[in-house]
Amino acid sequence: MTTQTSRRSGGRAARRSARSAPLPDHLKPVRAGMEGGTFSPLNKFGMDRIHQAVLDALETIGLSQAPQTGVDYLTAAGAKLGDDGRIRFPRALVEDTIARANRSVTLLGRDPRHDMELSGTRVHYGTAGAAVHLVEADGRQYRDSTLQDVHDAARIADVLDNLHFLQRPMVARDIADNLQMDMNTIYACCSGTTKHVGVSFNEPEFVPHGLEILHLIAGGEKAWRARPFVSNSNCFVVPPMKFATESCLVMEACIAGGMPVLLLSAGQAGATAPAPIAGAIVQATAECLAGLVYVNAIKPGHPAVFGTWPFVSDLRTGAMSGGSGEQALLTAGCAQMHRYYDLPGGAAAGIADAKLPDMQAGWEQATSNVMAGLAGLNMVYEAAGMHASLLGFCLESLILGDDLLGQALRCVRGIEVTEDNVSLEVIRATCLEGPGHYLGSEQTLSLMQTEYIYPTLADRSSPKEWLEQDRPDLLSRATARKEEILATRSAARFEPAVDQAIRDRFAIHLPA
Repeated sequence: MTTQTSRRSGGRAARRSARSAPLPDHLKPVRAGMEGGTFSPLNKFGMDRIHQAVLDALETIGLSQAPQTGVDYLTAAGAKLGDDGRIRFPRALVEDTIARANRSVTLLGRDPRHDMELSGTRVHYGTAGAAVHLVEADGRQYRDSTLQDVHDAARIADVLDNLHFLQRPMVARDIADNLQMDMNTIYACCSGTTKHVGVSFNEPEFVPHGLEILHLIAGGEKAWRARPFVSNSNCFVVPPMKFATESCLVMEACIAGGMPVLLLSAGQAGATAPAPIAGAIVQATAECLAGLVYVNAIKPGHPAVFGTWPFVSDLRTGAMSGGSGEQALLTAGCAQMHRYYDLPGGAAAGIADAKLPDMQAGWEQATSNVMAGLAGLNMVYEAAGMHASLLGFCLESLILGDDLLGQALRCVRGIEVTEDNVSLEVIRATCLEGPGHYLGSEQTLSLMQTEYIYPTLADRSSPKEWLEQDRPDLLSRATARKEEILATRSAARFEPAVDQAIRDRFAIHLPA
């Protein structure tokens, strides 16, 4: 009896000690770049049929409105300019481009520990979007988003373990001048996080200015080109099947400046893309393959992410329905086509139609994030914080999303089966020789942090404990965590000399 009591007590003490000790990254139960791919909503016939439809669309329909530079690049590569002004892509050109394209792209962080290898079914979650409102969760209100909000989102994302990159999630609506807005967005994001950052440019003439800031941050153009830690999120098409002329020129300037590009096709099913899920995947895939030909015609092998981002409409109203089950399937289907071509890709998930971080938001964000991860999507954009079908962004929801994404990543990791973890000998020893439970066993203690993930804010207490703690509210916890993070100086802020050099050259709106 004494031996059993000692074993239980020692087990509890050991568990507490194990829980408090930080794990090295390679032993954590979830981490960036874990491999998914266990969920496949399309069967082989479906993927083959979509592929053939994509080739037919590119060869017989093609895309219109390419800038003259794009026409020159594409026709030199073997595309055909029709009398109707549309660029058409012969099958052989598309298939050769797929065969030659990168099978792996590494998106770099300012801090190398945040580098992300995009290949196969490696999964990474991050933010994105262009929300025009900040959701003030405590007052249940929407207000115009500001540059400070963008910077705050970057600072919060920087300390969240399960958020692997930051693409600008909001528009700085307090800056009227578009050039200043673009430059300040780069500054706000990069001074808030050392993770990889995605930004956009309103006009091609703005790209050299953005590169100048990035050269200053990196320590010179050579250092920037060696480790480009910012990518261009580029809506190079206006669905259906039209090039976005200005964005194509932005893309050309970014490629010349050594910046990776996200080839983003964002049709809306039932509006600017076909209503069937399969049809929306066909159009998005065709548009992105046209973009891949374009990029490789400019600079073969330039890092490009295959960004099929079709969205779903509520066909009763025509409004976007990013939190729907159909959206989750659409994103997972796109991820499967990335696997079909073995191309590094990204798509949108985690969008809530809900206006606040409530139960509706929870099921909407979880469903699509889990399905995207299980499908092996390399870059899961808009994974946390996004509400009102991309119109609102919430900092509390971003924080709560870290817990949600931790659970999603645990699903992505799946179940490992080895001779040790089938546990037959442990079962035998526990049942025949031991105390009849596994609470203090060596196996339990050794796996409790490497096999299981624990939420930071989510409440797993008993009702009694919850009452004794004065019934803590999840949203209040998130607000407190937000205030704690924002009360601490950003670890990503620039050295004073670098910061002054940027401010001497550009009108930076954030305080020094």
